Amino acid sequence: MSDDLRKQRERILTAGQKAVEELITVLSSKILTAGGDDSDLSADKMKNAAAAKRLAFEDALSINEQIEKERAKFNETLVPEITMGNKGFAEGRANGRK
Repeated sequence: MSDDLRKQRERILTAGQKAVEELITVLSSKILTAGGDDSDLSADKMKNAAAAKRLAFEDALSINEQIEKERAKFNETLVPEITMGNKGFAEGRANGRK
């Protein structure tokens, strides 16, 4: 893989980590604030806020899992495959000797 693609993939993974951090911030925030006027917050709005938190939770887990998979692929080293052509090992060795 070229250096440009490696750098680009690393930037994508870093951006994904930042997105997870932002989703964690959303999850940490309260639906009901202590100082605000929560009496006018309808049950429907609370339900929508809870659903948004659930979606943020699922998205954060999904993104984090994908980052882990991509990092594993990114860090693994490729082993070159050695082929002997159409001949087996013994035939190649026998023909190579003179």
